[in-house]
Order: sequence, then structure tokens, then C-alpha cells
Amino acid sequence: MSKRGDKLSDDDRVLWNLVARTAKPLKGRAAVDIPDMAVDARPTPAQPVQPAANATAVAKPKIQHVTHRLDEPTLDKLQKGRLPIEGRVDLHGMTQDEAYSLLFSFLHRAHAGGVRYVLVITGKGSSSGGDGILRRAVPAWLSTPAFRPLVSSHDHAARNHGGSGALYVRLRRARS
Repeated sequence: MSKRGDKLSDDDRVLWNLVARTAKPLKGRAAVDIPDMAVDARPTPAQPVQPAANATAVAKPKIQHVTHRLDEPTLDKLQKGRLPIEGRVDLHGMTQDEAYSLLFSFLHRAHAGGVRYVLVITGKGSSSGGDGILRRAVPAWLSTPAFRPLVSSHDHAARNHGGSGALYVRLRRARS
């Protein structure tokens, strides 16, 4: 149990905001507006901004995680089935909020379980005439700070695994 003075981590805050948005208020109560995580992270005008010298000293210890494309040999092995896909998640028919929270929790569980390669099925989303929202959004999500500690790289799947409507995702090794 946490104390009132404790603050949520960024990952916990993202998860909480997603859950809070899906909750419906009790009858006769007004809905509470939940701000986005990106809005909370920006300094407000009332908060003093640190000088550049202090900002570089503070930023040095942080490790910058960069999401890359899968290397060719690994991509080839995944496409031909010589490297096992240890988990799958299907995001078909979900809203962006539902898909984000499911993907985030799925990748957390897979990472904790030591899984290295998963398949994320977004679907092609061509029913509305354009390319799908999840098809465009999921690769962007995988590059956000919430997913960086989990995801090492990702790339489009082979035709036999869903083609442009699916992604191979390599998870980072879990630290022991």
C-alpha cells in the first residue's frame, strides 16, 4: 500500500489514465476529465525551468532507448518460421484506448516472462477507405517512452503472419 505522498511512475500513470477513461461515472455524477500523459509531462509556466547547465547534468545519467528495425537475419528467420514467435496479441475491432492498454499490459507480461519475439496483429483497417488507425498508431506507440524499456525493435510481418496488418516485436531482455 502506498502513502498519499508517493507519486505514480510514468508507466503506472499511463495505465491508470487508460483505465480511468473507460470507467463510467455513477448515476447522477459528472465525469472527471483525465488529462493526457503528455500534458502532465510538460512544465507549466508556474514551474521554473532549470538552466541549461543543470539540465545537461541531470540528463546525463538517463539511458536513451531507441527503437530500431529488426536486423535482416532475424527478420528472415521469423518470416520463415525458424525463430519461434512466443506470443500473439490481436487488436482487431478495438478502440485506440482499448488497444493501447491491452498492448501495454501484454508486452509487460511477456517481458516479465522472458519472451523475446511476439506478433502484434493490428489489422489492415481498409473498411473506411483509408489505411487503419491501429496500423499507423501501433508502430508510433512502440517508440514512446512508455514502451521503450520493453521493446528493442519491431518490423512489418511476413505475408504468412499477417503482412502489413501485423508487426514482429522483439522485446528487450529482462534484467535479473
